[in-house]
Amino acid sequence: VQENVLQRVLQLPVVSSTCETLQRKYSSTKESHPLMASVCEVYERGVQGAGALAMRGMEPVVRRLEPQFAVANNLACRGLDHLEEKIPALQYPVDK
Repeated sequence: VQENVLQRVLQLPVVSSTCETLQRKYSSTKESHPLMASVCEVYERGVQGAGALAMRGMEPVVRRLEPQFAVANNLACRGLDHLEEKIPALQYPVDK
């Protein structure tokens, strides 16, 4: 199974802890402000719909470019390996 650079980046403690913090803040804001919650829900539905539409439209292009994406992913994974070696802070949550 080939590594996916996006999944690897999202699994870095510095990235995952930042995402978790942002998600908590977002949820807290929605709970605290009913008007903001309704605006956010409309926005979320719009983004989901647009994302689904974009994915359907891009599917033929993605299939055609799959070999190039695999090469780019491989290069990006090697670059991430190098960054993880050179920047140890990537392995720590944001609060550390």
